[in-house]
This record gives sequence, structure tokens and C-alpha cells, in this order.
Amino acid sequence: MPPGKPQPPHSPSSPGPSEPSAPDGLLLCGARLTDGRAVDVRLSGGRIEAVGTAGSLDTARGTRVDLAGYLLLPAPAEPHAHADTALTADGRGPVSYDAEDVQRRATEAALLQLGHGATALRAHVRVGDVQGLDALTAVLRARRALRGLAELTAVAVPRVLTGAAGADGLAVLRDSVKMGAGVVGGCPDVDPDPTGYVEAVLEVASEHGCPVDLHTDGTDPARLARIAAMAGGLRPGVTLGPCGGMARLPAEAAARAADQLAAAGVTVVCLPQGGCAGAEGPGTAPVRLLRAAGVRVAAGSGALRDVSNPVGRGDPLEAAYLLASRHGLRPQDAYDTVSAAARSVLGLPEVRVEAGFPAELLAVRGDGLAGALSLAYSRIVVHQGRVVARTSAVREFCDSAAAVELGLPRQGRGELS
Repeated sequence: MPPGKPQPPHSPSSPGPSEPSAPDGLLLCGARLTDGRAVDVRLSGGRIEAVGTAGSLDTARGTRVDLAGYLLLPAPAEPHAHADTALTADGRGPVSYDAEDVQRRATEAALLQLGHGATALRAHVRVGDVQGLDALTAVLRARRALRGLAELTAVAVPRVLTGAAGADGLAVLRDSVKMGAGVVGGCPDVDPDPTGYVEAVLEVASEHGCPVDLHTDGTDPARLARIAAMAGGLRPGVTLGPCGGMARLPAEAAARAADQLAAAGVTVVCLPQGGCAGAEGPGTAPVRLLRAAGVRVAAGSGALRDVSNPVGRGDPLEAAYLLASRHGLRPQDAYDTVSAAARSVLGLPEVRVEAGFPAELLAVRGDGLAGALSLAYSRIVVHQGRVVARTSAVREFCDSAAAVELGLPRQGRGELS
């Protein structure tokens, strides 16, 4: 079964856990695609070089990876993590913001999510107040240590940006961007002047050409309308999450808010696995309503075993599973929220299992997408054209006459007594 803790990161130039880096790239053999085809896929230079019918590509070139029995998918991405507070649920006393502790937690959390398949992550990090810029500095160090394994982007999240207390927060926010935070974020719901908070964030984002990623519960339709009005046309884009309160609004108000967000081009990141410290209230955003209105909806993990969700898994396939099982999305649409839509939130190029696209891939044991979302235990993760993580699970049963008689599939290497 998967180990309890991820292995430490390799250096950027070292090989992956299973297959070495090779000048001729990798050949993924016998994988199944979602359309049912069995294919070979050649990777080279961080991109997909060729896709052909299984057995049709030259096996003499590069390192061969046998993917028989695996479904090959574009890799998921994590659009909403909290790197500074991850893995603190079991700690005693207040959360430590010591730089070394934050860097260790952020690195371990990113590796856990990489093992699930997320080759790119957006991590919200608190700045200002007691922690100052120390937590952000630590997360940026983790980003450098993870280079070659996963792409980590930091979102600077100040607490207050308006009034007398907001001057310091605004200065810290600008310093955060200069240090390397790639996204400007925050929680307008907790500021005495939510509208002023959003205005301040958008001003800093415009100054530096940064994306915006704001926390809001979405329980106030007027606030959503103001955000949509202010965000309209801003590039490279505005993201809101988790918006769980929208599901508790009257139907007419929720529909009107969804239309306004769609018209403004705002993306919503929902958190079907649980909430996070940046927004109050339970529940998941009304995904089907938002999608029907034309809002791009991505799904994130939110809290990863911290006080907001002590059992968070950080697994994008679980998020997709929950959207399919509880919210009525087709498996393909559910997976899109953690792959194509999530990558779009992060400003990353599209991935398809076709020649010319980035070699960001996830192989999951299973024949079809619905089965993969249900029982995605064994996984092989490819980032920049090389295998960077592998999780293997073996389930064994004792001998059963009924299973033999019915010809049921069995996986195992030995017999159980």
C-alpha cells in the first residue's frame, strides 16, 4: 500500500523514482485512453513526441515503461492548497510558523499531492501579522527544492488591507510580489471594508500583472456582484473560492450571481473534500449551476490535515469522485475540474494525450475513467517527460471457490492462509 510519508525530493537533475532520465526520452507502452484505444506514447524534451497504436512505436529508443492495465490521463493540478498550515492537525499548541517548520510541511504536502498526480500546485500563504514574510520565504524555498518534480506557485494572503491597520498589509503584499509570490490573494470577507479590500488587491495585481485569487464564502450576493463588476476584463484573471455559501442562497439570487461571474470571466474553485481557513461555512459551491451559467469551475483540495480539515487528503481524484457522486457531474466533466480547468486557473498550457502537448501525465490502474475515480490506488506520475512518482497497491484475497467459478479478476503475488 502507499507509504505513510513521501520520500524526500530528488535534486532537479536526478532521475525519477522508477525510470531514469534518458536522452531519448520515455516510451509509455500499452496504456489505455479514455476513448478505449490502447496506445504507445513517446515522450521527449518534456513533450509528447508521438502517439501510436500499442506496439507500433520503436521500443529501441529511450526507456520503456509498461502501462498495460493503466488508464493514461492529462495530469491533474491543485488550484487551492494551503502550504503554510498543511499537516498541522496533530500538533500541540499553536501552529509553528518557524521558517524551517513551514518549509518542511510545505515540501511534504506538495510531495503527497504529487504522489496523487498533481504536477502543479497553487498554495495560499498568509503574509503580514505575526508571521510577516517568514512563511512566504519558507514556501518559496520549498518551491525551489521541488523544481523538476512539481511546479509550486505561491499566493500572498494578507489579512487586512483597509483603514489604519491596512497600510502595513498593503506594503507587505507589495513586498510579497517582489519576493516571488506569483499571485495576489486574500480574504475580503474578514476585512472591515470588503469592497476596499478587493480594490486594494486588484490595484496591486494590476501594478505587477499578477493573477488574483480571493477567498469568499459567497453568502452575500451583493458582494459577489461587486467583485464581478470590479474584476471584469482584468488579465491574467480573477479566481474566487470556495464559494460554498452560494449553494445556500435562494435559487434566483444564486443564478443571478452565477451569470454575473460568468460575464466577468471569473473562475470559481470549489472544495468538495472540505473547506479551508480562508472561508467560513460548510458545503460545496453549486457546481452544476455555475457551469450551466458558463462559469469555469475548477476543484481544489483546500485544507490538508490542518485545523480546518484534519482528515484532508489533498487528492484531486477524490475531488473529482465527489463531484461525480454527489453533484451529478459526468466522470469526464468531473475530471476536467481537476485537470484542464485547474491548469487553466494556474495559467498552464492545455494537456492532451496527443503529439506536441506537454508531457504532464497521470497513469491510473483501471480500464475507464469512472473506475479510475472509484478505485485509483496505483498511480504513475509524469512531469516534464519523466516519471516523478509511483504509488503501487496490491490487494490480495484468500482462495475462494466462488471467485474461481465466476472467473472474477484477482490481483496478488501469493496466497493468504
